[in-house]
Amino acid sequence: MKAGDLVLSRVQQADGQFKPRPMLVLVTMQPFSDLLVVALSTQLRHEVVGFDEVIDRDSTDFRISGLKKPSLIRLGLVATIAQSECIGRIGRVSEDRHTRLCNKLAGHISRV
Repeated sequence: MKAGDLVLSRVQQADGQFKPRPMLVLVTMQPFSDLLVVALSTQLRHEVVGFDEVIDRDSTDFRISGLKKPSLIRLGLVATIAQSECIGRIGRVSEDRHTRLCNKLAGHISRV
């Protein structure tokens, strides 16, 4: 798995069950090659305008994303996961989108 990949990872739900959920890999973290990821959701109404991004059928990278439905890339839902928690890679986002998302998140963190 590498930066820009969309992966499926098992995520524990509120009811304790684990469900495969799509995640975007932002970067591989050292020293154990864990993945810094953000969550995706089909619940577009949760978008934080100007921060999150929607990837839909009109997006130039929708086809390569492997997503089945328009989805919200939720920069506010950040996690670090072991690569072993990934079920597999489903696709990727464009390099431009990946760079833009990383810059948005870094800019937000640096303002704190």
